[in-house]
Amino acid sequence: MTVVAMGMPAVRTGQPSSDGRPDTPLLIDRFGRVARDLRVSITEKCSLRCTYCMPEEGLPPIPADELLTAGEIVRLVTLAAHELGVREVRFTGGEPLMRRDLETIIAGCRAELPDIPIAMTTNGVGLEHRARKLVAAGLNRINVSLDTVDRDGFARLTRRDRLDSVLAGIRTARDAGLAPIKINAVLMRDTLAGAADLLRWCIDERCELRFIEEMPLDADHEWARANMITAEELLAELGRRFTLTEVGRDDPAAPAERWLVNGGPATVGIIASVTRKFCGDCDRTRLTADGRIRSCLFSDQEYDVRAALRSGAGDAEIAGLWRGAMWNKWAGHGIDAAGFVPPERTMGAIGG
Repeated sequence: MTVVAMGMPAVRTGQPSSDGRPDTPLLIDRFGRVARDLRVSITEKCSLRCTYCMPEEGLPPIPADELLTAGEIVRLVTLAAHELGVREVRFTGGEPLMRRDLETIIAGCRAELPDIPIAMTTNGVGLEHRARKLVAAGLNRINVSLDTVDRDGFARLTRRDRLDSVLAGIRTARDAGLAPIKINAVLMRDTLAGAADLLRWCIDERCELRFIEEMPLDADHEWARANMITAEELLAELGRRFTLTEVGRDDPAAPAERWLVNGGPATVGIIASVTRKFCGDCDRTRLTADGRIRSCLFSDQEYDVRAALRSGAGDAEIAGLWRGAMWNKWAGHGIDAAGFVPPERTMGAIGG
């Protein structure tokens, strides 16, 4: 197996080692976890520049001929469902709405996989103009990234004054049938005081809010454990205005722990990726926009499925590559380890 130097994560070519792997078509790893949730990044481009995700100038562009095409994405997603046991697909970016052929991608996957849930994570900019087309193509659910409903705060955090577009997109998507919409908010020191306002807005707009502890995936490499907002700090802040009753997780593999708000039925979720890590129950496998299989957000070991695809590899060979990549998945992200080093790719380049 050779390592290709790309100024990015180490990209492996050839078949990864499958020594000791049980004879199963599923994406099992050495710790007994089975990946059934596929995250597919389809672009590195984004319409915002969130400080915890992207540099101000944006990510270096991926040459068009290195991006997976719509047809290649459909083939790989179909293979993952038919051959590898994937049960849910989510499209991410960058910002997936930056792909003009997004509807084509979704429609192609829906035609091949009529019963598989297809979701998307988006920042919502421009969603108001495409929500109905996306539903017609076969999209089932969306998550919208929204950290604050304060316009000035939104503009500072995202480096763009686009809050009105995001809110309009959420409402249009809800009315188009994508409800319930989940809102993802990264916990930041600058937005903590407005967390209760965001929760109140989500309850009023019939959206499900999930707060996410900030992870060391920022482009500016300014993350520090001592500066991050923890789940406990958030609960204390929300507790000033709401009565929260813990209800836990619906599914052990679900990242969000949930609390009833004022006795329900509304809930708020917290994804405590750092302080209450859930790596032991992780069920995700990832495909980057340039065609790399990535077993973990924090692993810089990637496998080049695009090269295999374009060299004429059949489904059996690609499935074997994917199984081997996941067999070698890490035990966990290791953020608490003394020698922890953040991955080369930022969140915007990996996909949510």
